[in-house]
Amino acid sequence: MASEPEEAPGGAPAGPPDLNLLRTFLAVHRSGSFTAAAQLIGLSQPTVTTQIRALERQLGRELFQRLPRGVAPVAYADELAARVTAPLDALAAVTGRGVDGVGGVAGPVHLAGPAELLCLRVLPALAPLIADGVRLRLTAGLTDALLEELRAGRHDLVLATTRPRGRTLSAAPLMDEEFVLVAAPAWAERIGAPGCGATALLESLHGVPLVVYAEDLPIARRYWRHVFGRRLTCGAAVTVPDLRGVLAALTAGAGFSVLPRYLCTEELAAGALVALHEPEDPPINTGYLVQRPGAAANPHVGLVRDRLVATARTW
Repeated sequence: MASEPEEAPGGAPAGPPDLNLLRTFLAVHRSGSFTAAAQLIGLSQPTVTTQIRALERQLGRELFQRLPRGVAPVAYADELAARVTAPLDALAAVTGRGVDGVGGVAGPVHLAGPAELLCLRVLPALAPLIADGVRLRLTAGLTDALLEELRAGRHDLVLATTRPRGRTLSAAPLMDEEFVLVAAPAWAERIGAPGCGATALLESLHGVPLVVYAEDLPIARRYWRHVFGRRLTCGAAVTVPDLRGVLAALTAGAGFSVLPRYLCTEELAAGALVALHEPEDPPINTGYLVQRPGAAANPHVGLVRDRLVATARTW
């Protein structure tokens, strides 16, 4: 892309790069895409391309290599990002203008995670912040896809069910969710649970419909492997891509499943569901709060993050 350093009139080398060019560079470096960077900073994709080329001419260096999907920074770009990130983020905190938006009123906080967790835990926890002027934009989905969208700049925070790979994303443990094997009371009575041993329980569950949120039975398979030490071989009778739908089907008597305990606490207390097995070592899954690099330029992202960390201790 680049060749000779740009010169000022009279043949003198050009001065320091314009701050706007550096902001654009940092947005591209963080998001890995000219298109995603354009969305982050509110510019058109051709403008981002033009600014990066202008910065490359000023520096006399190529900054990014084009890939089939997005761009990859060269070593010099990584070094430049390391030098300018802290000063630009500090400037953004003072001026209210960062690589993810124009200053003035803080922009909306884009938060993503599992639908049921967002609805049952996150929204009630964040409700007090709305009166203080925080605006939220929530997106439901599965962790792998949401983390890719986070890297592309579509979200500020993601509630992830697994720790993201690599070191480019900041992830902090947020909560532990316990999984519990449940069914409606009528099924529990027919099965003879709770109270029967693990072997008898497994035999009794043959022929009982299994209700899950995905065809590959991710939660149920993990429960079987962790608690019973064997592979789950039965297929799903019902799949519904929302654990709240699984809960509704179970309370109506559709069959059995494995759910996060937080999701069915009220139903268990009211007797609408029965825990079929209470192992001494139930499977636990740790959830993580993952933040997009540069999202801290929006002060409301910090408010949302701190509120979630504080309230998740009670979940």
